[in-house]
Amino acid sequence: MAEYSEMVNKELVRRIRLDNPWWNDGAAPADYMSMSPRHYIDELYPEISNIGLRRAPILMGPRRVGKTVMIYHVIDRLLRNGVNPRKILYFSLDTPIYNRIGLEQLFNYGKEAAEECDGSEGYYVFYDEVQYLKDWEQHLKSMVDTYRHSKFVASGSAAAALKMKSTESGAGRFTDFMLPPLTFTEFIELQGLDNIIEKRDDAVWGRHVSTDIEKLNEYFIDYINFGGYPEVVFSNEVRKRAGLYVKNDIVEKVLMRDLPSLYGISDTQELNSFFAHLAFRSGNEFSYKNLSTDSGIRKETVKKYLDYLEAAFLIKVLKRVDQNAKRFERMTTFKVYLTNPMLRSALFSPITEEDDAFGSIVETALIAQWLESHEADYYYANWHVGREKGEVDLVWTNRATQKACYATEIKWSDRYFDDPAYLKSLESFLHANPDIKKALVTTKTKSGIKRIADKDVVFIPSSLYAYEVSKLLHSNKENQLYL
Repeated sequence: MAEYSEMVNKELVRRIRLDNPWWNDGAAPADYMSMSPRHYIDELYPEISNIGLRRAPILMGPRRVGKTVMIYHVIDRLLRNGVNPRKILYFSLDTPIYNRIGLEQLFNYGKEAAEECDGSEGYYVFYDEVQYLKDWEQHLKSMVDTYRHSKFVASGSAAAALKMKSTESGAGRFTDFMLPPLTFTEFIELQGLDNIIEKRDDAVWGRHVSTDIEKLNEYFIDYINFGGYPEVVFSNEVRKRAGLYVKNDIVEKVLMRDLPSLYGISDTQELNSFFAHLAFRSGNEFSYKNLSTDSGIRKETVKKYLDYLEAAFLIKVLKRVDQNAKRFERMTTFKVYLTNPMLRSALFSPITEEDDAFGSIVETALIAQWLESHEADYYYANWHVGREKGEVDLVWTNRATQKACYATEIKWSDRYFDDPAYLKSLESFLHANPDIKKALVTTKTKSGIKRIADKDVVFIPSSLYAYEVSKLLHSNKENQLYL
């Protein structure tokens, strides 16, 4: 038994050395450095580099959006800023050999492998895919409290589950960072396509205009079909097999491995079929009853599957309010959106403007830009009172007053700009919610401001709206989105 234990320890040390190549050459892996870092690194790096700040950053997001690449770029910056390479430890917890080894024990193995002998201070320790360790949040909190002069960073793909545990157990010790799929702004700017975007003070909404809206719309459709994952955007080879890549490396790993291991799901085929049903109808309104009937899955199981898929950051469930922006005590109907429109294209086929579902996918793409919003709560409105019924795609409520403060209708058409009389539902909603001072309607190509229900309504192309929202959210200027 002693010989076996010694053999395992040697194998662990060998694996850790393999995963930390900068100990030998002082550089992060070249193949990762060839990829452009996500814009979010400028927000994350100061939090990690400041050892004096006793908080553990938790980097969350779905599979393949660049969390590991982000970590390697952070490591590269640490190295370039003079940090001792052997003080930087990286562990990928989905590696089988790390199964059931606690975070502190891994830390000690890492120090042994790095052959550092000057205590436990000044380390930067990265735990990738931390959700694979049971009770990780308790382990990590203990590490932050015990080793006050080292920095611990965790990342994981089960975003909602991580956030819940982070909030429950890490109060005052953890800082959450959400890394969403590529936003439209990143898709444009990382490829150097922003030469048709100009910053203008006279923009009808936001801070930018497009000098070629037809070209921007082409980019937007390309984003819808291929834009969510960095590897698809920057690798022609991956793009050629985008459907296979998404199915094998993202969807199947989440549905067949991550979720079953985290939640004990036994019927993975049923979950896979259920997700495909939602993906094909992204942007549609559902109820537990009709989902259960259509899928043949028990209602209680449907509720669990929705929670699991949202935890894996594959879907966003949008709750409903009524004509007066009042929430319902029981959620019986709701909308479901893919967190990344490319998921639908990859699972089925690339979509074009001629497809019946294109309007719903445009809506999905715009909702995806709002995923990192944190200053306001947003819903969709749907009502049927007497003979009157209507729907508004996006409604924001003020957290203090619970009253509607903004509303948006998402369209891929200039028809509503040419004749706002078609916007009956929006007009009715604005009359019912006097706290809304201004609303917005997206179009295909046209911009301007018109009066509806005695209020200014801004019209802006959907593609420019997607760019502007993600641009302002990332620059932490969310309040400007309601001006």
